[in-house]
Amino acid sequence: MVDLPRAADKTITHGAVLAIAVPIILSNITTPLIGIVDTAVLGQLDGAHHIGAAALGGTIFTFLFWAFGFLRMGTTGLTAQAFGAKNHREIGVSLARALMIAAIAGGLLVLLQGPLGFTALSLIDGSEAVESGTADYFSIRIWSAPAALANYALVGWLIGLQRARTALLLQLFLNSLNAVLDVLFVLGFGWGVAGVALGTVIAEVAAAIAGLAVAHAILRNSYLLPRLADVIDAAGLQRLFSVNADIMIRTLALLAAFSWFTFQSAPSGDATLAANAVLMQLVGFSAHLLDGFAFAAETLVGAAIGARSRQQFEQAVVLSSFWAGAIGLALGAILYSAGGLMIDQLSIDAGVREAARSVLPWAALMPALGVAAYQLDGIFIGATRTADMRNMMLLSAAAFFAAWHLLVPIIGNDGRWLSLLALNFVRAGSLALRYRSLLADAFTSRAAGLPNAPPGAR
Repeated sequence: MVDLPRAADKTITHGAVLAIAVPIILSNITTPLIGIVDTAVLGQLDGAHHIGAAALGGTIFTFLFWAFGFLRMGTTGLTAQAFGAKNHREIGVSLARALMIAAIAGGLLVLLQGPLGFTALSLIDGSEAVESGTADYFSIRIWSAPAALANYALVGWLIGLQRARTALLLQLFLNSLNAVLDVLFVLGFGWGVAGVALGTVIAEVAAAIAGLAVAHAILRNSYLLPRLADVIDAAGLQRLFSVNADIMIRTLALLAAFSWFTFQSAPSGDATLAANAVLMQLVGFSAHLLDGFAFAAETLVGAAIGARSRQQFEQAVVLSSFWAGAIGLALGAILYSAGGLMIDQLSIDAGVREAARSVLPWAALMPALGVAAYQLDGIFIGATRTADMRNMMLLSAAAFFAAWHLLVPIIGNDGRWLSLLALNFVRAGSLALRYRSLLADAFTSRAAGLPNAPPGAR
């Protein structure tokens, strides 16, 4: 058996945090860049409805696919703990179980596309042009479901193994191909929103194939190919489903808030819908960048717990949060000062530009206030404290909808953005209140939660 490098033999330094965070940041920001490319390409066409349709279609699939975000988050936490504990067998098994769920869930989404599409489209209250474009987007993009979910599992597994550069290359391949195809299909072939959807499908399938090849090579070369008996082990599956069920509920609550934000922008008109979509691309870019440090926290916290090192746990939390906080403040300042120029590059529509500028200050606060929520998410994921994440997100979603119903009837679109800020404020504050319990409990055998390694597996 080839021995894995120990995850927690050395003191965690700023360099160690950045070695994980920087490749993940570069990987992450390519995802919202695709959304920005889509918005910019469609923004060159006449009419705001093109951007609105792509935004609504993208939101539908963010909800459908990211409902299975546990395939990324849960896989990272479990893999990182196995890596820190040097549990060779569990590393391969973690990926195999995640891919099994991805294949089953993705297949079901394709089979159920009729009722899913009808339900999602019935929630849209936009113009006829927006609804038609959204329907076209859905009917094409749904076919990428198995590949998209497999990519979640593959990226989560690579991050848990601290192979951030490999995850970066995989995401760069996916998003670069996606961007090229979007430009070709929309501006070259004139396929509009349907071209954006088709480009995404092709890119996600290609990336899944590449990722599976990379994972197989890693497992084969390290003698970690999983056995079927281990993959379907009852105790391991029970832990997996417990962790994943909590994350799924948490993610659905978060997605409900953001999907409501997008869908309920449509009744205010195509200009408001498109303006919020433009600003959400900028906010999403900031969030994906900051997630690099949250992912670093996940990986290093999980490895520290697996290795039973409280000192390195605390180092991981402090150093990753230092970098995240500093960059979150800087991003907020940049968005506030340069957001107007960014808006102009993403849409040529005067109404969209005006509507986006009117709420830009609220959008600029999102990175600065959201960074604490992102970091705490990473810490709790790495520690697999998923029940706390579930409960605190349900509380945060309740705060969002309460703020919405109080503010939107009075101050309109400003109220929508203030509701999102309330969501992140409660999200961070409630998790912070649970941090002391996590710290006290993190290094007990129950908290670590990894199955004992079989003889010869360490």
